[in-house]
Amino acid sequence: MALRLLKITLVTLLVFLLAAALWIGTAGKDLFRTATGSVSRSLCAAAFVSRVDPQRTFAEEQLPLMRSIGWAIHYEVDRARREVRTSVFGDFTARAVYRDGLGCLLVHGGGAVPEPAGFEPAPIASPWPAAVLEPADPAIRRALDRAFAEPDPAHPRLTKAVVVLHDGKLIAERYAAGYGPDTPIYAHSLTKSVVSALIGILVRQGKLRLDQPAPIAAWRSPADPHHAVTVDQLLRMDSGLPFDETDGALSPMTRMLFLERDMAGYAARTPLAHPPGTAWGYSNLGYVLLSRLIRDAAGGSAVDAGRLVRRELFAPLGMRSAVIETDATGTPVGSSNVYASARDFARFGQLYLDDGVVDGRRLLPEGWVAYSHSQTLKTGYGAGFWTNLVSEGSVPVWNAPWGMPRLPKDMYYARGALGQYVVIVPSERLVVVRMGISIDYGTGTEDLVAAIIAALHRRPAS
Repeated sequence: MALRLLKITLVTLLVFLLAAALWIGTAGKDLFRTATGSVSRSLCAAAFVSRVDPQRTFAEEQLPLMRSIGWAIHYEVDRARREVRTSVFGDFTARAVYRDGLGCLLVHGGGAVPEPAGFEPAPIASPWPAAVLEPADPAIRRALDRAFAEPDPAHPRLTKAVVVLHDGKLIAERYAAGYGPDTPIYAHSLTKSVVSALIGILVRQGKLRLDQPAPIAAWRSPADPHHAVTVDQLLRMDSGLPFDETDGALSPMTRMLFLERDMAGYAARTPLAHPPGTAWGYSNLGYVLLSRLIRDAAGGSAVDAGRLVRRELFAPLGMRSAVIETDATGTPVGSSNVYASARDFARFGQLYLDDGVVDGRRLLPEGWVAYSHSQTLKTGYGAGFWTNLVSEGSVPVWNAPWGMPRLPKDMYYARGALGQYVVIVPSERLVVVRMGISIDYGTGTEDLVAAIIAALHRRPAS
């Protein structure tokens, strides 16, 4: 009996090991490569773009999302080479390399790193003093106190920065330890709003039209179902591309970001889930395709794109800490990979509050700001910004509210994963930026903005 039981145990173990080996060789391989790619890119940016502690970033941003394999992940920050290498179970190695002016690049396999030859971005002057401006109003100070508090330690907010502009003036800011006015922070999908602005600039220059079929090389044939997709539909996320950011570790978004050398090429090959213009679906793929249009209009390389972005947007706004990363083909990762300080994003928000004009110079076409937060289908999304127009229902798949019901209806906002917000309230002449690493929902951003508005209403008129 004991011998028979031993044989059954050994056979069961063998079957388990064979199944595990098969899984690791197929779906598991992509899962592990995604994990190591995410860690390498994140920690490279922490060390060489944001210049914050990569070990702390791993603990706050990466480990909570992959606790089941966290013990098997090993990473090495090589400051001499300015790169990070990560492996899991000693295999599935990923490498991210820092390049001046272009941030970090995730390198696939043993491929060479495209060098940003001759790209030496000129410093951008800041219109604000270097010192942190503590709010004079006690009510606003209390609002910031609450924004940085941790009411539930089991679900930390990890607020890193808050900046408040009123009437175009900096009236309050605060930063977590290790962060400051010039710390570039991972913006996640705030990047999409930046890409929307860049598309607007190309429209103003006559290089693109909203109603034209998107000039994607792979979609040239009229027989291709993608051929009819317009620039407007890519901006509005009703192009027909699938909702690509789901809860699973492997989604079209994660495959594109961590497994593909040519992200726009992957996005262009993705089949449509709906006829263009008929259904809304959150689309990282669509915004990388828009980024390909920006790269092509700039000249075709990462350096060309970097120069265009700095010349046409970052420098005029004084976004001195901002950088947008690219894939290996030079396409900006316009779904997610801008790094910029909270002050930078406050100036970006002010551009929209001022109808696309800065220092008397029109950056965005007339009407572009209104277009950006006009409603798409019956959703709470516009064309690069979220709106406060829908108070019922929720975002499909995510089951998250469309807007912030306690705030004025004319409010609109840029939003990124882990609690990145640029909230613009035209009726209050207000911009509030909140950035952090909030793995769980519940950043308190709506409460923060509501408290600031209440405080402003209590202030005597000047």
